[in-house]
Amino acid sequence: MPDIEAVLNPWAEELTGAEAGAETPDDLETRLPVIRIERIGGGDDRFASAPRVAVDVFAATADGARTLANQLRDALLFLRGPVHGAVIRDVRCDAGPKHLPWANEAIYRRGATYTVSYRDA
Repeated sequence: MPDIEAVLNPWAEELTGAEAGAETPDDLETRLPVIRIERIGGGDDRFASAPRVAVDVFAATADGARTLANQLRDALLFLRGPVHGAVIRDVRCDAGPKHLPWANEAIYRRGATYTVSYRDA
């Protein structure tokens, strides 16, 4: 079964045009906006997976971060069908986008968590 990070990060990049990955780049402040989608829990069984993912958006402005986080939320909630080697069955928003602190105060971060139910394509 494909890793959920390998499924959702390319999808997010195609959707938004922003760089997306499972890790934050070292030179984050020069590459904004950036999306980070990483698995933080959830379960798997023989035929399907339901991981919990953290979706963090980093931008140069609070409005930019809010807009991008809301765009991702809206698209994720309607995401179904084949996506990068997986078939998305359902997406549930566990905690909607909210402001989160970041070490560099010139970078605005918004984060949300989702549970994504999927299987092999």
